Amino acid sequence: MITPLIPPGIAMILYGCIADVSIGKLFMSGITVGGSLCIAMMLLVHFISKRRGYLPIRKTKLTGKELWGHLRPALLPLCLPIIIIGGIRLGVFTATEAGAIAIIYAIILGLIYKELSFKGILQACKETVCTTGGIMLIVSAASVFSWVLTKERIPQQLTEFIVSICPNKYAFLIAVNIFVLIVGMFIEGNATMIVLVPLLAPIARQYGIDEIQFAMIYIFNNAIGALSPPMGTLMFVTCSVTGCKTKTFMKEAIPFYLLLVALLLLLTFCPPVTTAIVKLTYGG
Repeated sequence: MITPLIPPGIAMILYGCIADVSIGKLFMSGITVGGSLCIAMMLLVHFISKRRGYLPIRKTKLTGKELWGHLRPALLPLCLPIIIIGGIRLGVFTATEAGAIAIIYAIILGLIYKELSFKGILQACKETVCTTGGIMLIVSAASVFSWVLTKERIPQQLTEFIVSICPNKYAFLIAVNIFVLIVGMFIEGNATMIVLVPLLAPIARQYGIDEIQFAMIYIFNNAIGALSPPMGTLMFVTCSVTGCKTKTFMKEAIPFYLLLVALLLLLTFCPPVTTAIVKLTYGG
């Protein structure tokens, strides 16, 4: 769930291309949103574990020597997000070029740690071509669809209708949350972006909603939908890998669903959660 919310999440790149929003700003906002989700889920897991009496893997405290022994091999890989965000922020490369920089850096690390072979690089290139081809088809379809909508003045007509029935931006955001959550239960998130973002983003601007806030709310909704029955892809993948029954998964996931809805409401009614770090780094 955190993957599409933190840089360089594909969902943020797709949203930025479809809605013409700065991908760099979305990446910066994703640090706060993804970090908040990570911390909140860690706290919930800690609370559940304590309540059920789960025992830790080890009972002795980690010594400084052991900590450094585990941290030292990870120092270079941990520099990757710093390089991506720092390079974008300093203007060394664009958000799109950051992907290429990340690939080169990953290949160098793979060779340094002797965990990457020519066969592995070739397999990665094949998978990249397939993934990129699929993404470009989505982006191209989204561009054509947006052009058709604009040509037919659908966004303007829909804006007038929704503005007439939603008294303020918060009523609009709540309606969007409910609608996108329901849609996300049945349709894959990136596919819904093609249809819904060109329609909803102009309406959000009409209400004066910050474009970064609305983008993160939409992506967060998609992430929740991917975990929700009956068609949640994350749910089925997790159950398949772990051998857990779907019914059991849904029962155990109830506290997490409540936590996710609470975080979604926080993003909805507290804009600084999504925009503070962006304004701090980009100004405004």
